[in-house]
Amino acid sequence: MTAAQIVLIEDNRADVGLVREALEQHNVRCEVTAIANGDIAFSFIEEVEQGQHPCPDLFIIDLNLPKKPGREVLKRIRASAACKDTAVVILTSSDNQKDKDDIAPLTPLHYLRKPSGLDEFISLGALFKEIVQGRR
Repeated sequence: MTAAQIVLIEDNRADVGLVREALEQHNVRCEVTAIANGDIAFSFIEEVEQGQHPCPDLFIIDLNLPKKPGREVLKRIRASAACKDTAVVILTSSDNQKDKDDIAPLTPLHYLRKPSGLDEFISLGALFKEIVQGRR
């Protein structure tokens, strides 16, 4: 079986490292593409639509991104013929109910607040593993 494809749209390098570590600790066989801002995420989705990349098994998106916010990236994914049904997890520092309400119609699988503790962050790997295994 080929490795799962995960696209992580996150501008904080430390959080990118933590997500990678969480995946590794839970033995998730995957390739992670890290994208640092909303503009690059839009370009990536356009490249998927043009057949330059396969649609990933999972998008993990931060809401607070430079260039274009995560909500706009999720809207773009849902508007994409190639990726509209792809699993999406929102992983953000925002616990704002308005953010949750704004995102809900775009049907992310999960809306998760970034954990403050290392063990909690690493435990997210189990959820990501369950999602990608369920999609294969």
